Amino acid sequence: MRWRGLILTVAGLLVAAVLAVILGGNASSAKGGRAPALPTRVLVGPRVDLASLRGRPAIIHFWASWCPPCVKEAPQIAQLAGELHGRATLVGVDWSDNSGDAARFVRRHHWTFPVLVDASGEVGNAYGLTGLPTTFLLDRQGRIIRRLIGPQTAAGLLSIISR
Repeated sequence: MRWRGLILTVAGLLVAAVLAVILGGNASSAKGGRAPALPTRVLVGPRVDLASLRGRPAIIHFWASWCPPCVKEAPQIAQLAGELHGRATLVGVDWSDNSGDAARFVRRHHWTFPVLVDASGEVGNAYGLTGLPTTFLLDRQGRIIRRLIGPQTAAGLLSIISR
């Protein structure tokens, strides 16, 4: 009887571990791992991919027009874009959103930096999104060095990049 209980416990732990890997998203979204590929569809140009971002830090910002914290944070992201001055590249990723609503959001908040569209949510899932907004900071080699969940400020993001 003891062996049966031990076997069932071990089997349960193995199933839980497999589910955690499957449901946890892409392992590369972990800190220090390579960032997953970016969406290819462009809402605001130019088109960017991970290869074009290498050589300088990058900020990958996931948001959606239907997300109240994203609406509140949007002016800070616009301010950040204006204050980066080449220290990093900012890329927005519209996640699981209606393209018309996303375009109106971008216009209303005067975002002119590259914004890509992840309509299916597949890319966000590869990054392991658990909520919006979520911001990823990448180093010069395209590795994730920080994941920030929730609204950010321009000053806060600039201070992290300047370290």
